[in-house]
Amino acid sequence: MSKFWILVTQLYKQKIKAKSFIFGTLLYVAIISGIIFWSDIKAALFSEEPLKIAMINNTKQDFKEVFQSDNDLKFSFSNDDSAKIEKQVKDEKLDAAVFLNEKDGKLNAEIATYTPLEFNDQTKLSSMIQYAGKIYSVQQLNLSAEQAAQIIESETPINMKNLNTEKESGKSEDEKAAGIGASILVGSIVYSIVISFLSIITTDVASEKGSRVLEVLLASVKPSTHFLAKITGTYLLAFTQVILIFGVQIILLLIVNGGEKWGKVADIVDHLSISYVLYTLAYLLLSIFLFLIMGALFGSLVSKVEEAGQTMMPAMFVGMAGFYVLLSGLSNPDTLLVKVFSFIPFTTVMVMPLRIGATDLSPAEPLIALIVLIVTVIVLFYISFSFYKRSVLTYSSGGVIQKIKTVLKVTT
Repeated sequence: MSKFWILVTQLYKQKIKAKSFIFGTLLYVAIISGIIFWSDIKAALFSEEPLKIAMINNTKQDFKEVFQSDNDLKFSFSNDDSAKIEKQVKDEKLDAAVFLNEKDGKLNAEIATYTPLEFNDQTKLSSMIQYAGKIYSVQQLNLSAEQAAQIIESETPINMKNLNTEKESGKSEDEKAAGIGASILVGSIVYSIVISFLSIITTDVASEKGSRVLEVLLASVKPSTHFLAKITGTYLLAFTQVILIFGVQIILLLIVNGGEKWGKVADIVDHLSISYVLYTLAYLLLSIFLFLIMGALFGSLVSKVEEAGQTMMPAMFVGMAGFYVLLSGLSNPDTLLVKVFSFIPFTTVMVMPLRIGATDLSPAEPLIALIVLIVTVIVLFYISFSFYKRSVLTYSSGGVIQKIKTVLKVTT
């Protein structure tokens, strides 16, 4: 047991101080932080003057309450003639001019620009004009502005009632939206970490084997001990990275802008069920272990580190497939493809959390997926454990299938 922990400690200390681990962790933190705090970063580094937009209202309706200035768009209502306004646009004193007219009892708008508007600005302006058009149509009924706004902005409360008393009530839209948002974040992080540490353990074992260091090491340590030490050390390393990534993000969310972002994140978390958190955590811990087992086995099959990439390609393709199924399920998480991949052990961690959070599935389905994943981990562990002892000192050429045949032929 002492040799086992010596190997685990040595591997952990070596890898956690490696530049690749430090750089990778910082990169994950930077990317996630960039996505979460993009609005703040954009405001700090790419601050721009709001677009100057002249509103020429040729109707009797007052739209000043609709077109209110903000950090992106600055509106000014003008009574000047069209030619004068268009000249100001051409001279770039104005970024755009909006002419509002009545045609066939409806609001008609024309946007005049000299330099085309950016997509986001154009979309935002168009949505405001559409909203103004609805108000204009409603007010043709001789309603006040407040009455028109009340009709347009009114929302009908919708409550889901499940008549099947044996099942839980259906999730609300907010709960499903929170599940989708959390699942894409978790799925992206899991995919990156799983593929990253699959590569780490595969290349690490392949490097030791290719340099013949493994032969010297196994003279005093059993192959089974080396196998368990590699998996345990790399697993602890992966767990450390996960804690660091989420820990840093939580700290940033709490301190940036007085915790404003943390309030939004907490609101999303409040819409997630306890079962979502527990199942996702269980899938994560088991899936990392599953891919590390595969990585150690792949590393033992190759004769040199240059062959590691080719050997682990099947596992990487499976991981990619799960990630792309997750992306396809964001628009419709109830498809048959999403359901099938949620039960495949190698893709459960990326797809099943989406179904738990965004669909009304039966409580048995996540449990079945968890049991299948546990059984797969146990079976693959014993197969890899047995195979590793025979393949780690066997050198062969060819593809993965050929290497497996060579190991079986030599050791049986």
